[in-house]
Formats: sequence, C-alpha cells, structure tokens
Amino acid sequence: MLDRRTTLTLLAGSTLAPGAAFAAAPREIMWDDLIPPGVPYSEIIGEGELDEANDTWNPIYDANAVKLNDALNGAYIRMPGFIIPFEVSAKGVTEFMLVPYMGACIHVPPPPANQLVMVTAAQPWPGDQLWDAVWVTGRMQTQLQSTDLGKTGYFIAADEMEIYEW
Repeated sequence: MLDRRTTLTLLAGSTLAPGAAFAAAPREIMWDDLIPPGVPYSEIIGEGELDEANDTWNPIYDANAVKLNDALNGAYIRMPGFIIPFEVSAKGVTEFMLVPYMGACIHVPPPPANQLVMVTAAQPWPGDQLWDAVWVTGRMQTQLQSTDLGKTGYFIAADEMEIYEW
C-alpha cells in the first residue's frame, strides 16, 4: 500500500507534465493541402505571357493564387519540399523558401503564393544538403510575404528537419 507522500508525489507528477508524455504528433500535409478547400489547382493560374527575349513563360496568377488554407494557421505540421536558401552561414541555412519542386523560383517562374512557404529553422540545415528533398516539421502560419523570388503565402517556424526518403 502506498503512503500519503508517495501518492501525492505520483499525482503531482501526472498533472504537472501530461503534455510531455503525450506531445502532439505533427499533421503530415502535402502541397495540395495549401490550397483552400473548394479551389481546384487548375484555377490558381490565370493567363500568362511569353517573354520571347528570355524564352520563358510568365504566368499571371488570378485571385485564387493568394487564397490560403486558414485551417493550417497555427497547425503543427510536417511537409516535404526543396530548399531555396536566403540566410546561409558556415553552419548552414537557417532561413529559406520551401518549394514544391526542384528549381522552383530559380530556373522557372515562381509558383503562386499559396504554393510557397517561408521557413526559419531552429537549427541550421547543412549547406552540403541543399539539393536534397527535406521534411520540415513545425508550426505553420498563414502569412502573405513578398520576397525577391516571389510572393509566399505561408510561414513555418521549423523545430525539426530531415532528409525526405522516397
């Protein structure tokens, strides 16, 4: 039989840190999840124009391109993507744009805002792994921002990153 002191200690421990034992697992999302329900992917790209001098296609996005999925605001998520670095140091990358495919925003016109995510990483991601697909885990916010490479619709404060395994 437990004495009173042991019982109180056990009860106090179970009420003080229940979240530590049952930390919420991140919701795994994909790029389609960034588009609000009811907006088909085909409707986020409007007309476009050919830049003949540079031999590139410049899409003209309609209003659906900046519509964000408000259900993801504040969500703890895990999503895959590729890194376009903004802040690089000897230790690695801490600020970057997460994009849905290799070369987005660099070799081709940027995807619409609701397909681009700004990320600030708690730990630098190694500079020698910039070409690898990654999983980013953290708290997501809906937040339109303009960058030199394109307008982004989301922000993640990443607390964990790892190589994406196919």
